[in-house]
This record gives sequence, C-alpha cells and structure tokens, in this order.
Amino acid sequence: MSKFAANLFKCWHPVAYSYEVPADEPHGTKLLDEALVIWRTADGTPHAMRDLCIHRGTALSLGWLKDDCIVCPYHAWQYDTAGTCIKIPQKADIRIPPKAKVDTYHCQERFGLIWVALEEPIYPLPAVPELESDQWRVVNTGPFDWQSDASRQTENFTDFGHFPWVHPGLLGDPDRPIVPDYSVEVEGNILHYSVVRPEAPNTDDFPVFANEEVLKPERRSRYELHLPYTIVLRLGWGGEAGMVYFYVGQPIEEKKCRGYCIIGRNYDLDQPDSVLQDFEDTIFGQDQRVVESQRPEQVPFDLADELHLKFDAVAINYRRTMQALELDYYHYLDVVD
Repeated sequence: MSKFAANLFKCWHPVAYSYEVPADEPHGTKLLDEALVIWRTADGTPHAMRDLCIHRGTALSLGWLKDDCIVCPYHAWQYDTAGTCIKIPQKADIRIPPKAKVDTYHCQERFGLIWVALEEPIYPLPAVPELESDQWRVVNTGPFDWQSDASRQTENFTDFGHFPWVHPGLLGDPDRPIVPDYSVEVEGNILHYSVVRPEAPNTDDFPVFANEEVLKPERRSRYELHLPYTIVLRLGWGGEAGMVYFYVGQPIEEKKCRGYCIIGRNYDLDQPDSVLQDFEDTIFGQDQRVVESQRPEQVPFDLADELHLKFDAVAINYRRTMQALELDYYHYLDVVD
C-alpha cells in the first residue's frame, strides 16, 4: 500500500525523454507507484496505459507493436490505443469479453519529454518558448535517478544557501555565502521569485555561463516553481545572453524519483552538448549524496517539523502551497495494488 496525495494523480508528470520511447518498441516505467507502458502509434503519437495484461498480469512493456496496437508477450493478446483488446489468438470466434481491457491515461509529448496524467489534469504545462525556438540551443541532461521523494529533489533545486558549500567553485563561493533578500509571490500553483546573487567564475572544465565579470560575477535568476515538481529558471547576466533551465521531477515511488533537466541558451551555440551534460552530472551528483541522506525522504510539509530562516522563503512557501492545494502527503489517497 502506498500513500500519495490524491491531487498528484491529476497533475502532468514526465515519464521519459522522447528519445527513450522509440517508434518500434514499448517502454516501461513507473509513476506514483503505478507501472506504465509508453508506446507510439505509426504516426509517432505516444500513448500510456497500465503495464499489465488483464489475462495473466504480464508486463505489456515486454511485448511488441503491431498495427497500431501493443501485443502482450505471453499470449499475444492485442490492445488498441483505447486499451481495448481487439484480438485473442486462442479464441476461434470473434467475440471478446468486455473485461478484456487495460486502463489508459492522459499522455502528451512536449519539450522533448513524454508526459502522463493518471487522471484528468488540473494544471497545464508551463510555457517555455525558448525550448521551442530555433534561436536557442537545447540540451537534455540526465536523467537523474535518486533514492528520495520527488519533493526533496525539487526543493533542493530551489535552495540558494547550499551553493557555496555543496558546489564551491561551480555555483557558489564560500567567501560570499550570504543569500540576498528576495520575496515569493504565489499565483495558483506557481511560485514566482527572483534573486541576484554572486556565483563563481566559469572554470576551464565547465565554461557554461555568460558571466560578464571575471572577479565577482553576478547571476540574475528568475524562477517559476510550478507545483508539484516543475521549475522554470531563467538566468541572465545583464546583457543579451540568456539561459533557461527546465527541471521536472518524476515521482516514481515514495522514496524514488527521476529528475529531467533541459537547458536552453542563446549563446555559445557551437559548444558541444557534452559540456553542459558533464556539468550537470557533476552538480546533480554533488547534490545527490546530500539529499539522499535527508530524513524523512519526503519533504515534511508541516512547517513545525524543520527549522526555517528568512532565506528559506521558497521552501516555506512551497510547503504551505503544497498543503493548500492538497498535493502534500497529509492529503493522501490509499492506492492498493
């Protein structure tokens, strides 16, 4: 038995990069403790359904695709995009029992990701026009599989105070640890906040930022935190050069998540993708060992459970708003396998 907020089932969640779901074979994954199979019809449209054949409980993700249907690997029962079984090879007549059906889910493809909502979605995907513009170079990094809840991975992405200590020389400077004042505005399920803060100069290994100053560069960061687990971060350094980070978390299980980080920028367009990919592997790796040590593995949404200071304004508002929107673990739905 697992416990998840009922409203989490009504949100869009990423389940794979687009390239992880090829045209010719199904892809198995998991979302909110539900096993899913993602597959494409001949026109490239992705579809999502429960990864479970109604006949003998076999994983459909082990099967194959045929005539815009997915075929079970055990007895070759064939299911269409509505989840209806349209062929049972072992039956001589054409009558198929009405129960021969598999649950299907809302599915779409955008920003190079496959998204699934297990119930009718209550929030739209954010607008990130930079990732759909020919003027920006877009790089996929990760994915990043952590042994923690998606809330911990997401909240870590919003935490300013750890940069000088967890990422010294890359995202922060231990000699400049002060978090500048900032404010958080809440609009529905979106937190808006901006901060100007010092960052470390580019390194020879990772020349990824458009810093204007060599000695004490400053980064201007504008955040949109779309609850429950999506962040749009736009970076600037005072000029025309800009970068956008699009982070989204996949809540696999209560103590297991997968993060996707897509980066767009309008400068250094000829730089190999591997530079940003190696940089994020380093950053997420430094974060992972710390976040996986946190207890409990889920963010404790009751503010009394942890100590909060003024510079934790994002975490405070994240926890309050998750509770208000009933996306936290205190508003759970029992899911029985």
